[in-house]
Amino acid sequence: MTERDAEATAPCTDAARARLVTAYEACELADLARTAVPIGEHELNPDGTPRAPGAVLADAARVLAAAQRFLEAAVVFERVGGADWQLVGDVLDVSPRTARVRFAMSEAAFREELLPSEGTGSGGAAGEASSLRAHMVREPLETALDLDDWVLRHEDGDSDLGTAPVSGGLVQRDPRRRTGKPS
Repeated sequence: MTERDAEATAPCTDAARARLVTAYEACELADLARTAVPIGEHELNPDGTPRAPGAVLADAARVLAAAQRFLEAAVVFERVGGADWQLVGDVLDVSPRTARVRFAMSEAAFREELLPSEGTGSGGAAGEASSLRAHMVREPLETALDLDDWVLRHEDGDSDLGTAPVSGGLVQRDPRRRTGKPS
């Protein structure tokens, strides 16, 4: 294996993995928000009232929940990157203690996802979401390539993002450090 091959297969840094989860959550948020823009041909009654009361509200609640997941992922990324609770609190205009209470469990869950899998999984929607996030953390390149495709499909043409707008920015661990070789 050449040094270049080793670099290509080296696992991403924890911060790069956290940023990838943030990118995924942003993608999900954007897709949910985008679906709320069109007004379906048969969505409204002739008087302009909704044919399916509560449907738009339910869409808005899903967007809000996705925005919360995006915020949590962003906080985890900043924390894994070295930010202290003071910085997080300052940015969110809350006390450091409030920031820690609100987001420490999200950070702990992410750090747990970095650990080797024990093969135990939980069922239900929460288990599926956790399983997906764990997959993103353990297989970052696959997720990054999927996000590359998403970004390129949604590009407006007003920026030159290149062919790897997500995967190209991921920082990988130095493979020599993992094997104990001096850097």
